[in-house]
Amino acid sequence: MITFDEWSSRAVMIESGGLRIATHDVGGAAGDAPVVTYLHGYPSSSHDIVPVIAELDSIGDGWRVLSLDFPGFGASEKPPGHPFTIHACADAVEAMWRRAGVTSTVLYSHDYGVSVGQELLARRVEATLEVELTGAGWSNGGIYPDLHRPTIGQQMLVDPDHGAEVAAAMTEELFATGIGITWGTRTPMSPEVLHEIWRSMARDDGTRIANELLHYMAERRRYVDRWTGALERCDLPQRFVWGDLDPVSGAHMIARVEERIPAAMVHRMDDIGHWPPLEAPAEVAAAIEAFRPRPSTPFWWK
Repeated sequence: MITFDEWSSRAVMIESGGLRIATHDVGGAAGDAPVVTYLHGYPSSSHDIVPVIAELDSIGDGWRVLSLDFPGFGASEKPPGHPFTIHACADAVEAMWRRAGVTSTVLYSHDYGVSVGQELLARRVEATLEVELTGAGWSNGGIYPDLHRPTIGQQMLVDPDHGAEVAAAMTEELFATGIGITWGTRTPMSPEVLHEIWRSMARDDGTRIANELLHYMAERRRYVDRWTGALERCDLPQRFVWGDLDPVSGAHMIARVEERIPAAMVHRMDDIGHWPPLEAPAEVAAAIEAFRPRPSTPFWWK
């Protein structure tokens, strides 16, 4: 897998909300490939999609993959004290689509990106979304905020009195320990993968705002009716690729999805943790490939 630094060197920078945002547009050279937009999680970046792109290239006829580093993440700008919001992230996604000339796309969201995806679904309900969504895929995010179980590290970071101090004291070793407790058993957690996630967070001293980027936890509670309502009433094909071993948003989260969204296709993995794009990229790629438009079989008669 290419490194985060190599990946970010290929980014196209756009402006959204007064910040420079790193975006990626990969594949689809033939011009007629279907589009999937990937929305990444906390505390990583769009680099997480790289293993999935490799799997997509091996199983189908090609996809055009769009992704971005949300404001405050990866190679995007990270000014301390900036009012980071999920709504601003959704604005950045729409700005990326406009620049890329995208008119329709499948949406695939993980962790933090799940809230961005839910906001985009809500805009679709309001008929304010310029791009047609043709399907929605989801992996291990806090869809239902009352079931979200933040790690000890996240609880320390979100503390209003000491969170900034915790962020300032973060090291790669401490960071790796925090990620480790969310990892599953199927795929060994490699030091190389952990280092690349760290690189994406540490770029431009991004660790100093690790506490500020947890704004989404409060936003999920604030917009719970808007976001869960848009998801539960969504009339698009939906596929959930879920790691049951995730202590944050694992088996307990997807069980409610199965209860409330019976029409959704759910693929649960009992040996995968919080990171399906990194732990189970083949399954994520298969879910995306399942959204590929299929021409209907014509009936001919004379």
